[in-house]
Amino acid sequence: MKKVVMYTLSTCPWCMRAKKFFREHEVPFEYTDYDKADAKTKEAIKEDCLAHGAEMSFPFVKIDDEVVVGYNPDKYATLLDL
Repeated sequence: MKKVVMYTLSTCPWCMRAKKFFREHEVPFEYTDYDKADAKTKEAIKEDCLAHGAEMSFPFVKIDDEVVVGYNPDKYATLLDL
């Protein structure tokens, strides 16, 4: 199974939908709510987003080495071979 890591906002409806997508498809994932993170974690998230050539936009989803910015269930399914 591919590794799924997300950066989200706790109040973002699109982030909630992304989490729901992975739960409904029984895909394990890790996530960090940017708005609830400490300053050090926020800086690490910012650096990770920029390192992947992406802006700070949520949800920020990494599926192995692929990045999907925003809620895009079709892209998630394609990358996960669902």
